[in-house]
Amino acid sequence: MTDAHRGVLSMVAACTIWGLSPLYYHNLDHVPAAEVLAHRTLWSLAFFAMVLFVQGRIRELPRSVARPRQAGRILAAGLCIGCNWFGFIYAIHNGYALEASLGYYIFPLLAVLLGRFLFAEWLSTLQWFAVALAGVAVVTLTIGLGVPPWIALMLASTFAGYGIFKKRLDLPPVVSVTAEVMLLSPIAITFLALQGHVWTAGTFILLALSGPITAAPLILFSYASRRVRLSTVGIVQYLNPTLQFLCAVMVFAEPFTPWHQIAFAMIWTALALYSVSAFGQERALRRASSSAALSGTARM
Repeated sequence: MTDAHRGVLSMVAACTIWGLSPLYYHNLDHVPAAEVLAHRTLWSLAFFAMVLFVQGRIRELPRSVARPRQAGRILAAGLCIGCNWFGFIYAIHNGYALEASLGYYIFPLLAVLLGRFLFAEWLSTLQWFAVALAGVAVVTLTIGLGVPPWIALMLASTFAGYGIFKKRLDLPPVVSVTAEVMLLSPIAITFLALQGHVWTAGTFILLALSGPITAAPLILFSYASRRVRLSTVGIVQYLNPTLQFLCAVMVFAEPFTPWHQIAFAMIWTALALYSVSAFGQERALRRASSSAALSGTARM
C-alpha cells in the first residue's frame, strides 16, 4: 500500500469518526453540555500529552507557549475550538443535529470568503457563485423557519475563526492542539470543581472516552493531509457533515422539512461547484509546476 493510499484511508477514518460522533454525544445528553466540554478538554489534554510523551516531544509543549504573542494566538485558537465543541455538544443534546451538520457544510465556503478578505486569496467566478448560493440557502432557511440557523452559523464561524488563528501558528498540529487545551484546562478544572457532580462508572467512562474520540481523528487528519492532494482532502472531508446529516435524519428522526430540503440542496450544489473549481485550480498549479521544472531541466 502506498503512502497516498494510507493517507486516503486515514482521511476517511478521521471523517467517519467525526461524522458518527453525534451517536457518542447523544449518549451523554444527561450530562450538561458545558460539563461534557470540560471533560472533553481535560481528557483531550491527557491523551495528547501522552502522545507527545511517547514521541519524545513533550518538551516542545512549554516552549510553544513561552512567547506571549504566540501564547495569545494559541489561547484565541483554543477559545474558538472550545466554543465550537460546546455548540456541537449543545446541538446534539437539544435536537439540533441537522443544523449542526449544516454548519459544517457551510464552513468551507465561509472559510474561503474569509480567506479572500483577510488574506487576499483569489476566488474564481465559480467560487464566488458557490459562496453566494450558500448565502441564499441560509436566507431561505431563515425565511422558511422564521429564525436564522444560529447554531449552524456559530459552528461555521467558530471553526473558520479557529482556522484563521491556526494559519498564524507555526507549530506542529499535535503540539498546537495540546497547547490549546492546556491553556483552556484551568477553566475546565475550575468549572468541574464548582459543579461537584459525581457520575456513575458508566458515565465516567463515556466522558473519559471524549479524549481519544477527540484526539484520534485529529491525528489521522494530520497524517493524511501530508500524504494526499488538497483536492482529495476537500472532497473526502464532506463525509463528516454527510454522516452527521444521516445521523440527524435517520437515527434521531429530526424533521427534514421542505425548507431544509431546499436549503440543503443549495448548499450541496454550492459545495459541488466549489470542489470542481478548486480541483481545476490545483490541476492548473500542478501543470504550471511541471512546466517550470521541465523548462529548468531544458536550460541545464
